[in-house]
Parts: sequence; C-alpha cells; structure tokens
Amino acid sequence: MSLIETAIKKIQASAAAQAQTAVATDTAPKRKSAAKFEPIDPTTIRQFKRVAADPEAMERNCILPQVTDQAALRGYKILRTRIGQRLAAGGWHSIAVTGTESGQGKTLTAINLAIALAQDPNTYVFLVDLDLQRAQIAAYFGMQIEKGLGDYLVGEAGISDIIYNTGVERLAVIPNSRALEHSSDFLSSPRMLELEEKLSAEKPRRIVIYDMPPILLSDDVLTFAPHVDGIVLVVTEGFTARSSLERSKELLAEMNLIGVVLNKSSERNDSPYY
Repeated sequence: MSLIETAIKKIQASAAAQAQTAVATDTAPKRKSAAKFEPIDPTTIRQFKRVAADPEAMERNCILPQVTDQAALRGYKILRTRIGQRLAAGGWHSIAVTGTESGQGKTLTAINLAIALAQDPNTYVFLVDLDLQRAQIAAYFGMQIEKGLGDYLVGEAGISDIIYNTGVERLAVIPNSRALEHSSDFLSSPRMLELEEKLSAEKPRRIVIYDMPPILLSDDVLTFAPHVDGIVLVVTEGFTARSSLERSKELLAEMNLIGVVLNKSSERNDSPYY
C-alpha cells in the first residue's frame, strides 16, 4: 500500500471515529454565526501594469479558465475550497507550492490554484514565481514582460515594475525571466523581505501563492518556509517515488504542511453531477 493510500485510510478512519462519537454523545458541533462581511470598494484597489496573457498559451498549458475537462475543473474547485477553508481557519494568507522533484506539476498547480481562488469575487490573489533558477509562470501565461522578480532582487527594478495584471480578475502576477544562481541567498535578502512585507500589507489583503522549486533539488523551500504560513506539496501518481516522498516528509516535518495534491490521478468521475 502506498503512503498516499495509507494516509487516506487514516483520514477516513479518523472521520468515522469522530462521527460515531458525535452520534453516541449527541454533541454535534453547532453552526457558527456568519462572519460580518465588509464589501470592497473597487475604486480603492491599486491598479497594476497590464500585460495581456496569451489565450493560446494558456490553453496549451492547461491554465484556467481555458481548461475544458470537467473532471479537472471540479478537481481545482475542490482544491480551492479545501485550501480556502484551511487558510480561513488558521488566519493564514501565504502558501508555498512545491513538489518532491521536477516534473510533478507544481507550477501548474500553483497557477490554477491562484486563478481558482481569484474566481471568488471576495478574494484577491498575488501569484509569485519564486522558482528563481527555473522560472516558468510567464511562459505558461504567454506573457511578454520587461522586468521580473530577478531584476528586482538584483536591484534593477522596483516593486511596481514587476507586478502585472494579466486580465484575470482579482489576480496580480509577479513573474520572472531571469535565472539567479545562489537563489536561496536571494530569498533571505533584504529586498526579498521588503517585497514580502509589501505584498502582505496590500489592501485589500491578498492571498499570496509562491511557486517554489522542488524541495529535494535545492534549499530554497527550507530557507523561505519561515516566511509563509503553509506549504502545499504536489506529487504525481505513478511518478513520485516512495523514497522521494519519504525524504520530503522528513524535510517538511517541522513546517506547516497544509496538504498534499495528487496530480495526474488515473481515477476519474465524469458524471455530469458528481
């Protein structure tokens, strides 16, 4: 039995035990009162430099909303809901998305999670390409940019020069087109910390999704983990080795692992309803 299957069985067993306890004691949790909602005035939201994304590139790279596979669309909606619930419960606003090794689909997951979250009319999102040695977000969107995150980190651009509006409502993207050696040093630099503080202080408060390198291929995730609220690990069915998952588990032991995304699963449900 794989680690993923074992984890699923443990979760199912725990849920069943909780349900039995609730029935036996008749102490089902009470519904919380609805939180007071403060509407956002669109005129107060800062406008960023407009660089249109290429719909053909987005479709080719399976980027929302160009995805037509209904099973995939349901999968991203479920991921959005579960991540959103965990963020709300913890009062968290920033996530690093990583994989065990290259080829796991962590960049695609980060992009589509960011877009799915931004599809909620009350949620604003920053998507940051923090894979400083193998940046891909600009290419996935088909964006043609003048300056990116690497230019900012080496002091050749300001913050306002690297934040782009791609046309996806409520989503702002910080791409990169410049590979940086010694990337973990840049992640702990004063300029990176300044950027992090600026993004956290943006009004309305945004969820920040950082696309990061695979955890087993560099020390970038370990370096930057203290600066994010949680980690999402992407693994691929039939591809991620058990040994890689074990090593990743050891490295993530002291971090706040929000969840694991199983990518390219062979299980599908093509029912039009469920």
